Amino acid sequence: MATATASRLAVLAPRPLWPAQGRRRRAPAPGCAPPRPRSLSAAAAPRGRVLCLAAPAPAAASTTDAGQDRLQKVPISNIRNFCIIAHIDHGKSTLADKLLELTGTVQKREMKEQFLDNMDLERERGITIKLQAARMRYIMNKEPYCLNLIDTPGHVDFSYEVSRSLAACEGALLVVDASQGVEAQTLANVYLALENNLEIIPVLNKIDLPGAEPDRVAQEIEEIIGLDCSDAIRCSAKEGTGITEILDALVTKIPPPKDTSKDPLRALIFDSYYDPYRGVIVYFRVIDGSIKKGDKICFMANGKEYVADEIGVLSPNQMQVDELYAGEVGYLSASIRSVADARVGDTITHFSKKAASALPGYSEATPMVFCGLFPIDADQFEELREALEKLQLNDAALKFEPESSSAMGFGFRCGFLGLLHMEIVQERLEREYNLNLIITAPSVVYKVICADETVECSNPSLLPEPGKRRSIEEPFVKIEMLTPKDYIGPIMELAQDRRGEFKEMNFITESRAKVIYELPLAEMVGDFFDQLKSRSKGYASMEYSVIGYRESQLVKLDIQINGDPVEALSTIVHRDKAYAVGRALTQKLKELIPRQMFRVPIQACIGTKVIASEALSAIRKDVLSKCYGGDITRKKKLLKKQAEGKKRMKAIGRVDVPQEAFMAVLKLEKEVL
Repeated sequence: MATATASRLAVLAPRPLWPAQGRRRRAPAPGCAPPRPRSLSAAAAPRGRVLCLAAPAPAAASTTDAGQDRLQKVPISNIRNFCIIAHIDHGKSTLADKLLELTGTVQKREMKEQFLDNMDLERERGITIKLQAARMRYIMNKEPYCLNLIDTPGHVDFSYEVSRSLAACEGALLVVDASQGVEAQTLANVYLALENNLEIIPVLNKIDLPGAEPDRVAQEIEEIIGLDCSDAIRCSAKEGTGITEILDALVTKIPPPKDTSKDPLRALIFDSYYDPYRGVIVYFRVIDGSIKKGDKICFMANGKEYVADEIGVLSPNQMQVDELYAGEVGYLSASIRSVADARVGDTITHFSKKAASALPGYSEATPMVFCGLFPIDADQFEELREALEKLQLNDAALKFEPESSSAMGFGFRCGFLGLLHMEIVQERLEREYNLNLIITAPSVVYKVICADETVECSNPSLLPEPGKRRSIEEPFVKIEMLTPKDYIGPIMELAQDRRGEFKEMNFITESRAKVIYELPLAEMVGDFFDQLKSRSKGYASMEYSVIGYRESQLVKLDIQINGDPVEALSTIVHRDKAYAVGRALTQKLKELIPRQMFRVPIQACIGTKVIASEALSAIRKDVLSKCYGGDITRKKKLLKKQAEGKKRMKAIGRVDVPQEAFMAVLKLEKEVL
């Protein structure tokens, strides 16, 4: 009897979770909970029967499930529009990934790092280039909220993208690295947010790092920016800690949009791109009124009319809806074929019930750096024009106009916000539109004061003659550099070498200082940022703003090859640096241009004065090889005949400079200017 009871108890006993022997079980995937032990009823159940066990749901299940219902409408009072502003590499994209994952907007199996950075270029460089929008649904106190995130870049060259994002939001997350502290671009973005009257929530990221000092960084934010950091959120986007607190703060601290859904429609276009199948796709924020699928709309800037074939939200992929009302962010497709019809900053309204006035839009972006873009194959000129028009739709800060060069044919003179912006545009043109391009040395816009007018000159070939001009003015910038105190000396030396004028230096903390200089923009266009990082071992950061034009001792440096000027290699330089630049250019050209049958002089000139010169020696045939002896007059006769032939050849000869020489010299100009 005892034996039978023991055997029944053995059958009813729960089986061990991880059996030491017998059939092996598969280990749980990383991040997944291990399987729960089966209950007594499950263990005692006969084979063939399946029992449904009521398991307690995890705490975040309701939040994750809410992400599947993000197309459901919520009251305007429950909408929150926000963006993330931060210095480059402070964990902004990682934080956006965690917000998307925790709210269930993106399933875990679809998740990848830098989810919103959908360009290959962004992933390779590890930076955000384009703003991206994503709609999330979050449940707090059993009430659903709609969170619209507009992700922004962090580099100084893309501050125009940040300003567009801020105009479509009511609040911002200020993300600061708890190990690095406040950086220069952090300050610039905060000031932009304050100008737009946004509610700013400070977040201290990367608290899991060994070198993190959240208390010190919180004190820095209070002292430098003036934000109250007593309740600053401390999080680690990589580990996922503090994300729920951020979501709660978004709901409680950021104000909802104004309820103006009964007013005439006014929607602000903050981004757009060209789709080869659907035409121009417009991203917009509804400020007043509402828009439905099939509505006849009008763009107020140019009066163009279209029918809204498709409207939807970005979550982060495009998801169609029937209606969007005040406070919501979405996209619009209306078979817009002309890229000029839907410009960033324009206002969308109804055709039948137009709004009284358009929205303010955005201030025009002012290009700081100019260069020439030329196709290597002349047949690709029209393709380059179309590519620039489509790219300008997606990047409103890009400016361009046609240009021709005797050396490189037809191309475009393009304006950019900075050197990184220039590199990104070049790579996007080559990758996305399959173009092979030559890019000239970057330059800035100079103002030439003539006797009767002032001429703006972005191309050295357009510089008026020396007799007509009285003076040349160049743009100056105010540059703020934040650096640890150990690197103040090398950074000040760098600024002095670039004709910088020292203004002030402040110690923002015991170990970090802010150094302010005023220097010419042309000196910063080269490798200034790279040198700054090199001399400070990567710890310094910078932010700059244009402060106006000043008169300088500038000259036009011409390059002459065999007496003929090569306009593509002309540059405008400061008189003190003209000799160094001319010497470097002539030496490089001597290495790159192939030798001719005659001697070729390579000269760097200021006007008619030669300041640096090199010469390619002629390829010489040994005409004396057949003279084994005899009178010297025979040899002299042969050499004289050869010299006369070379002189005649030089008079009619022409030197072709190969494309490789242009590209190498232009790269050299970026280093020496």
